[in-house]
Amino acid sequence: MGVVNRNNARVSGSGNTTLIFAHGFGCDQNMWRFIEPAFTRNYRTVLFDLVGSGKSDPSAYNTTKYARLQGYADDVLEIVEEFGQGRIVYVGHSVSAMIGVLADRASPGCFASHIMVAPSPCYINHEDYVGGFERRDIDALLKTMEENYLGWASTMAPTIMGTPGKPELVEELNNSFCRNDPEIAREFARVTFLSDNRQDLIGLDTPCLILQSSDDLIAPETVGNYMHRVLPRSTLRIIDNVGHCPHMSTPGAIADAMREFLGDLAEADK
Repeated sequence: MGVVNRNNARVSGSGNTTLIFAHGFGCDQNMWRFIEPAFTRNYRTVLFDLVGSGKSDPSAYNTTKYARLQGYADDVLEIVEEFGQGRIVYVGHSVSAMIGVLADRASPGCFASHIMVAPSPCYINHEDYVGGFERRDIDALLKTMEENYLGWASTMAPTIMGTPGKPELVEELNNSFCRNDPEIAREFARVTFLSDNRQDLIGLDTPCLILQSSDDLIAPETVGNYMHRVLPRSTLRIIDNVGHCPHMSTPGAIADAMREFLGDLAEADK
């Protein structure tokens, strides 16, 4: 099966650098619509849906393969091979930031840089690491998804989006959750919220821009600070935003930070 059909991939723009945009849990490529068009004039852009999400081919979903984030990372590497031209910059939201890290680890040098929007390598607190949740909180969340997925979606959408002044974005996220197959969504949630990718960050020397919201219940500021300490070539930008989707609620600030980061990298290469 080709990656175009499998991942509903779409290529736009032109330039010597390719930006590959990867959406987060419960979302699809449409969530980048406020950001991606701003870069098509100077960059080649690639949008796609993770298998099991959006308009990806449902027949491509394999419980064994996607029981680990590495399964999604392997797909990303195939997308890079198919569509990547010139320098490849991976732009990942939430769990997809870690999917990009795993892809980088599997194929060192495939990415010139990472742009991580609201990333988290581990959502569960561990001793001196503050991920934002206790294990019992995650277990309760997963149990609620098992028992009443639609109810979970309507409850969590406002928490994740965090934009009380923009109810249309909350409704959009809720609808996105509800369009996905509940069984696949539950499996992806389990993989996402129980993963611990902290060790995968250690020694990753690819330049990284970490874009963290100032108020995010899913990935608190402590997580951004941790990642900045661990990643040797990272830049941390705290975005004044409430919620886990700043690329939708404050797209201008995200686009500006991306442009500055990409510009600095281009200058460093001269």
